[in-house]
Parts: sequence; C-alpha cells; structure tokens
Amino acid sequence: MLDDLDDIHPLFHGAPSSASFKKLRKRIVRQTREAIEQYGMVDRAGAPTEGKRDKWLVCLSGGKDSYTLLAALYELKWRGLLPVDLLACNLDQGQPGFPSTVLPEFLERMGVEHRIEYQDTYSIVKDKVPAGRTYCALCSRLRRGNLYRIAREEGCTAVVLGHHRDDILETFFMNLFHGGRLATMPPKLVNEEGDLFVFRPLAHVAEADCEKFARDMNYPIIPCDLCGSQDGLQRQQVKQILDKWEKNSPGRRQVMFRSLMNVRPSHMLDPKLFDFNGLALGSVKFEQIDPEIPKLR
Repeated sequence: MLDDLDDIHPLFHGAPSSASFKKLRKRIVRQTREAIEQYGMVDRAGAPTEGKRDKWLVCLSGGKDSYTLLAALYELKWRGLLPVDLLACNLDQGQPGFPSTVLPEFLERMGVEHRIEYQDTYSIVKDKVPAGRTYCALCSRLRRGNLYRIAREEGCTAVVLGHHRDDILETFFMNLFHGGRLATMPPKLVNEEGDLFVFRPLAHVAEADCEKFARDMNYPIIPCDLCGSQDGLQRQQVKQILDKWEKNSPGRRQVMFRSLMNVRPSHMLDPKLFDFNGLALGSVKFEQIDPEIPKLR
C-alpha cells in the first residue's frame, strides 16, 4: 500500500518500486522526523494564536535538496505526523536563463499550495559586487529578507530551508578555517527580528541521499549556477577536502557531524562557555569526566 495512488501524496506518484529506493525514502523521512522532534520544530509554545495551526513557508530553489525537503514534509503531513500547514514558495531572483515556468507547473501538477514571487535581486547584486567576486553572500541576504517578508505576509510562523547534513558540516569547517570560530547553521533558530523561526528539517540527511532521491523521482532540477559565480568558492574547496576524507575513511562525515551534537565546553578554550577561573581542585569528580576521554599519563 506504500505507493497506492489512494494512499500517497502526488509528490510520490511514480516512485520506483525497488527495495533500495523504498529504503532510501524511509531513511530520509525518518531522519527528517527525528530532526523535527529533536529540535522542537512543532512545539506549540509561543504560537501566535491559541488553537491555530502553525504554518511553514517551505522555500524551494528547484534544486535536489528543496525537492527532497518538500517531499519529506508532505510525506509526514500526509501520514498525520506533521500537524502544520505548508506553503511552498519560490523566489525568482531574476537570474539570466532561470526557467520561470518549471516550478509553478510542477507545483500545480502536484497539487501543492504555493506562492511564486519575482524580485530582481540579481541586478542589485551585479551592481553592488565588484568584478571577480562571488555573488553568493549578498544574494543570500537579499533572498532571506524577501523570504521573511513573504512569510509575514502569509501568516507563517517559520521559514523552512533545505540545508542538509553536508551543508551544516561544510559551514562548520568554513567558520573554522576562515572565520576563526566554532559555529554552523543550526537546525532551529529565531531570526534577528525575533518574529520568525528558521528550520532546517533535513539537518540529519546526507547530500548523497537527497541527490539520489530527487534523481530517482525525476524531479525537474534547476541548477544553482545560473549566475555563473560558483567556481572557486571556499565552500567548494571545503567540500573537496571532506570528499577526500570520506573516500579515505568511509563514514567520516557522519562521525564529524555527530561531534557537533556532542560538545564538551570544559574541553574547549572558551571562558564564556566554561568557568575556568572557578575550577578548583576537588570540584570535579572523576566519574563526571567522559570515560571516552583518555586519562593523561
């Protein structure tokens, strides 16, 4: 009954019947649900109106990650496991060659409630960014500002993004290598204005799984290189490093990702997170120390 047309959302019509695809699909949906539950994305605390369901603005770029996000959320909602309303949204930023009809036609065909917004931020970025520099930082800020505005106009409580496990891990290393800080994109945060949540439900999902899922479902992928500013990005360099580590030691990405959920403030160097000045002999019992940390000899 998994793919019976009467028991599945249209986003999954025509899904491959192979055991490997069903396993992939189950893993993605399970990991998405785990992230939603683990980080309290459907907690009713702080909802604007009692008795009113939360409404999420699900941001679609037309890439493999956002298609996977949309499908996983609708799978959970379809099966009664996600008690929120969903509004898909694509922001057409005016990049040359952007196929503006692809997403509207797809969402109409899938019966997905959506909003398509056109804002020519591309011209602004071209005007403001010096020649030879990448557009991504300014483009992202302008996109985020427009998405927050749309979310408010639509009465949404959260803006939902398709960043996956590898995005989060790459951002951590970019901050480490270039920013001089230990930080990454959290699965849940509140925007600077304090009126919207930002969620990343694919936080536990591997990029390779998103790519295979979207390809197997034959979703109409729109590439993220329309502006021609992707070559030579620091993120690509970090990705190459992680790819090499993964090739040499399969599973390394997942081990490093787990470390982001297992922080030991007392074994770092930030006095704002741990009171080193207040640490005294006898104040820490041996059994309180993580047994996996080897004793100094």
